[in-house]
Amino acid sequence: MKKCILLFSILSVFTQVKAQNETDKFELKTTLISPEKITKINEGHYFIDFGRDFFGTVGVTSKREQNDSIIFRLGEKLETTNKIDRNPGGTIRYQQVKVNSLSANQSISLQLTPDKRNTGSAAIVMPAEIGVIMPFRYLEVENLKVPIDEVAFVQKAVHYQFNDDASYFSSSNKIMDSIWDMCKHTIKATSFTGFYVDGDRERIPYEADAYINQLSHYSVDNDYGMARRTNAYFMSNPTWPTEWLLHTVLMFHTDYMYTGDIGPLEEHYENLKLKTLMDLERADGLISSHSSNLDEELILKLGFKKANVKIKDIIDWPGAQKDTGWKLAMPEGERDGYDIVPVNTVVNAFYYYNLKLMVDIANAIGKKEDAIFFKDKAEKVMETINSKLFNHEKGYYLDGENTTHSSLHANMFPLAFDLVPQEHVKTVTDFVKTRGMACSVYGAQYLLEGLYKNNEEKYAAAMISDTIGDRNWWNMIKIGSTMTMEAWDMKYKPNSDWNHAWGTAPLNVITRYMWGIQPKTAGFKTAMIKPLLGDLESSSIKVPTILGPITADYVAAANNKKQYTISIPEHMTADFEIGQAKKIYLNGKKVSKKKEIIQLQPGKNVIEITSSK
Repeated sequence: MKKCILLFSILSVFTQVKAQNETDKFELKTTLISPEKITKINEGHYFIDFGRDFFGTVGVTSKREQNDSIIFRLGEKLETTNKIDRNPGGTIRYQQVKVNSLSANQSISLQLTPDKRNTGSAAIVMPAEIGVIMPFRYLEVENLKVPIDEVAFVQKAVHYQFNDDASYFSSSNKIMDSIWDMCKHTIKATSFTGFYVDGDRERIPYEADAYINQLSHYSVDNDYGMARRTNAYFMSNPTWPTEWLLHTVLMFHTDYMYTGDIGPLEEHYENLKLKTLMDLERADGLISSHSSNLDEELILKLGFKKANVKIKDIIDWPGAQKDTGWKLAMPEGERDGYDIVPVNTVVNAFYYYNLKLMVDIANAIGKKEDAIFFKDKAEKVMETINSKLFNHEKGYYLDGENTTHSSLHANMFPLAFDLVPQEHVKTVTDFVKTRGMACSVYGAQYLLEGLYKNNEEKYAAAMISDTIGDRNWWNMIKIGSTMTMEAWDMKYKPNSDWNHAWGTAPLNVITRYMWGIQPKTAGFKTAMIKPLLGDLESSSIKVPTILGPITADYVAAANNKKQYTISIPEHMTADFEIGQAKKIYLNGKKVSKKKEIIQLQPGKNVIEITSSK
């Protein structure tokens, strides 16, 4: 059968939901998506492709009745062309549904069987009026006796309210464009609970997942409600990994910078201080999850329901073979052989960054003495890390105290968190570049940040658009996923799912570091724009902010000339960081080449730069 597009309009309905542990209500949207392609396999057997994976179910409306059963198969993965994989492995989803009959002109929704794990007590439960949903892209229909042209099939996609027009990105690198688009779709499609959850296997909010989700969500839409709801959820629903707890302050600080609202900081300030884990600090400033101070009383103060929870350093995920029993492609998992000693570099890099952000938070809510307190602590921790956890002979960081091993993670986190003294940046980045992508899709967030922050934009961009091997985002597209996966490939984490927003690092890194568009002051009153576009010949981007969108275009011309056209919304200014240049023009007027920053005003700004190279 030739390609067939059903003429069924895309419709939306809203379901109001009372947030768990919150008094506010929010809306979940159901969008009805028509098939992109319908293929006849045999008589009464059809294969339907909706184009992209969404969480939802299938709606069916027939103009004629059928008094015989019909088999529907929903899935995310293909076994062969036009055949859904009935045993896709891991947590890739497949389900079969039998419908006894069809009534004429009566719409039905397929009733799916709930999964025990992702509908348990720890999961975010879907409202009864939405019912059971699953992620799927494909549908097979068997024993259909009604002519296919008289039946309408729709993918009933459930998601949080989302403005598709709030953002865009394109460039001369089409691989990068495809990856950015996949990441943006992931942010929309994984919003189906109204909270940032880890994916379909558990549907539980985890701090590390939520932070990357938040960074990417804020890069494509200016709705901050889901992040706020998730942040508040973690106050009384923390998770057990040490570093996951240490993401809490990062999430609250990000929200403050993007919105300018100090309300959440004031409401949760005492809890945020606890979540820095400074109670675990020893005399030299470093912390350890093995500290005797991590007793039952502190566990309960941190928000856990039970005092016997074991806080454990995770470094990266999945765990090593000895932790999981899995026969992994890499026996050390995604940790690059990290030696997880009690006092280790990754945990203390997170601790330093927490203290640094708490200085901003304390100042924002008028606690000046606390700001000084956190500043002093941060300086002490930085000094200790750089004296005790650094291999001074080789010029890069050790995994921790009393170990001689150095991994990617022990070095990329200090780079990302601005811990590395300038005199050691080159040796640390050189070491990081020898390790490649020896981390998970979660760790890639910090690897890319550290590279862009330290003038390695060409290497970082090459990692984003890499197509060789399977440890890259292109592999996710190549094997058939339309959302970012939990791991680079199933062989690196055998229970993975195909819908994990913590894999969307390229989206927010392209926005925040490659284009360099971030809030410089809280609430985007002043934006920072520091483009590091590397070898791109052209690019366009639209970035949502609380004050309106920033749009920007870039073209590289001959003779080392570059032109940026940047539109700034009302009530905002932007500091544009230039870098080295021979000539600079702003709106046709020459600017001193000694200037490192030029201020852009609301409206259209045209910057022309001639570089020395």
